[in-house]
Amino acid sequence: MSKEEWAKKVKAELKDRDLQQLIWHTPEGLDIKPLYTPEDLDKIADIRSYPGCFPYLRGPRATMYANRPWTLRQYAGFSTAEESNAFYRENLKAGQHGLSVAFDLPTHRGYDSDHPRVLGDVGKAGVAVDTVEDMKLLFKDIPLDQVSVSMTMNGAVIPIMAAFIVVAEEQGVKPAQLKGTMQNDILKEFMVRNTYIYPPEPSMRLVADIMEYTSQYMPKFNSISVSGYHMHEAGATAVEELAFTLADGLEYVRTALKRDLPIDAFAPRLSFFFGIGMNFFMEIAKLRAARVLWAELMEPFKPQNPQSLMLRTHCQTSGVSLTAQDPLNNIIRTTLEALSAVLGGTQSLHTDSYDEAVGLPTPKSARVARNTQLILAEETGITHVVDPLGGSYYVETLTHSLKTHAKALIDEVEALGGMTKAILEGMPKLRIEESAAKRQARIDLGQETIVGVNKYTIEEPPLEILEIDASKVRKGQIKCLKEIKKSRNGRLVEQLLNQLIKAAKEGENVMPLAIEAMRARATVGEVSSALEEVFTRYEASTRTIHGVYGSLYGEKKPQELDDFRKRVAFFEKETGKRPHLMVAKLGQDGHDRGAKIIASAFEDLGFQVDVGPLFQTPEEAAREAVQKHVHVLGLSSLAAGHHILVPQVLQALKEAGGQDILVVCGGVIPLQDYEELYAQGVAAIFGPGTPLLSAAETVLNLLKKNVSALNGK
Repeated sequence: MSKEEWAKKVKAELKDRDLQQLIWHTPEGLDIKPLYTPEDLDKIADIRSYPGCFPYLRGPRATMYANRPWTLRQYAGFSTAEESNAFYRENLKAGQHGLSVAFDLPTHRGYDSDHPRVLGDVGKAGVAVDTVEDMKLLFKDIPLDQVSVSMTMNGAVIPIMAAFIVVAEEQGVKPAQLKGTMQNDILKEFMVRNTYIYPPEPSMRLVADIMEYTSQYMPKFNSISVSGYHMHEAGATAVEELAFTLADGLEYVRTALKRDLPIDAFAPRLSFFFGIGMNFFMEIAKLRAARVLWAELMEPFKPQNPQSLMLRTHCQTSGVSLTAQDPLNNIIRTTLEALSAVLGGTQSLHTDSYDEAVGLPTPKSARVARNTQLILAEETGITHVVDPLGGSYYVETLTHSLKTHAKALIDEVEALGGMTKAILEGMPKLRIEESAAKRQARIDLGQETIVGVNKYTIEEPPLEILEIDASKVRKGQIKCLKEIKKSRNGRLVEQLLNQLIKAAKEGENVMPLAIEAMRARATVGEVSSALEEVFTRYEASTRTIHGVYGSLYGEKKPQELDDFRKRVAFFEKETGKRPHLMVAKLGQDGHDRGAKIIASAFEDLGFQVDVGPLFQTPEEAAREAVQKHVHVLGLSSLAAGHHILVPQVLQALKEAGGQDILVVCGGVIPLQDYEELYAQGVAAIFGPGTPLLSAAETVLNLLKKNVSALNGK
């Protein structure tokens, strides 16, 4: 039989089979067939392009990794500036190419380490930076004219950028010599990450101030990195991450153009940042589609420089795909995600450590993460060919489908008046939260397999973790702050801060005065407060979605859901009140994905649920719980503040007369900390991967044991 006859026979067999049962309906709304053929590519024109040529499907550079591999850029920062500096220098010696700085949550939110609202957050999940002196220690013996520095900073971006420029100046490095990226992407903070300070409109003005300043004085520095990563982590599908990220980018372009900046003065220095999850080919296609879409979106602005059309991106492997259960599996997950990013054509990459679902990376796990990239770059041979999956029937079709669906969502955002207006209406945030709730339901139902969590589970001993003593770090920071305030020219600092307030009121670019203030040793908190005096501090309204988790769960397991709701109804009949849960986020941790999913799911299961505002102190959360007469206070922790914040909540509840309220905890809490929390009075702890119906059953059973106390309320 000839090849042609054999092909006809196979096609006939395929037509005879019911392929509809094999079609994969992805969370993005794409229908993936089990077989792709040359015919699928007939109407896709982009695949005939070359790397380095419009629309950059195959990469922004002609030779890609064949000429130079991607930049190995590990995101890190913890405790004090000295400890982070030692970690950076060790990584640079071990093969890392650039630095990526993680700041602690108080710094993100514009608070100095001595502020009363940040007791449990200093030095956790990032490095504490209060003044230029901290920044000097952070970059000690690291030549800023040679090393590219990326900084994840958005809320307090003005004082942090100013401090960085002053530190470079005191090293003898001019602003024009600095290379790197300031994230400076405030829009995604209002969607998912929540480390904002000011309302959206003045925040966008500060973004433009930095874009304007860098275009004039820092030609090698990327003034903004438009981030989809945090959307990915919050539960966005690939289509949502792609569309909302590029829509954010469009908003920043228009903001810069309103400052009369020529498109080619800033667009070549725009960069992007995407998360990379476990859907291997989807993530490859996402990066390829992003380049094509961005080139097409930028074309109407008529840039003369081709680099204004090129999407360049940093990628990070997914934190949300890491599991606390059987954590060595995370090494495999991270390797596959890193390979996706590389095959998709990323320009730089961070690989997560396998222990990040339980705590900060240890030196051992950080080495494994770094070496994952070195092995991919130097042992696999994949760097020798540009876009090795180019022309794949499946990858090219998937890329085209993603592009088409993402463009439709971008058009939806544009119809609302652009991303700032869409965010004010809450559309992107609610879409992402709905996707996150759907995914949680699929995981709980076993429709989406996570090895070690809902399939092939084993018991593992606790991992060794890196502990940060936030109290000790805070004491050290406060001591330094006192010394700096004592030694500086206080009158000059006050004068400069007043000038900064005046500039903010009059619409001037605040960067030059912020640099002057930081040079005089003003603090991050003082500069942020000066701007807050003009712009105010933003407080978002809390909204939750309804019915998503319950409808999906009820569709697949209606009896199970109905039985539980009957138990809830019986509890209400017995006590006169539905089980009442309040979910609280304490401290400066704004990552509320888990808290929102829990609130949404528990409400669908029959509970009465309140969600406290973000950034509560322990006293505020306890007071609200008592005022609302809740049965249970659920504390969501991701930033390792539980050692300090949970005991304070328990004490505050006693002082407010709420000792009968059950306190439960969820999130990233190491197993070895459980006994300590139980001994302090925590009733239950739910680690990552806990099925929500199972968690609800535990809470309901605990309440039944506490019925006599509840009836006394």
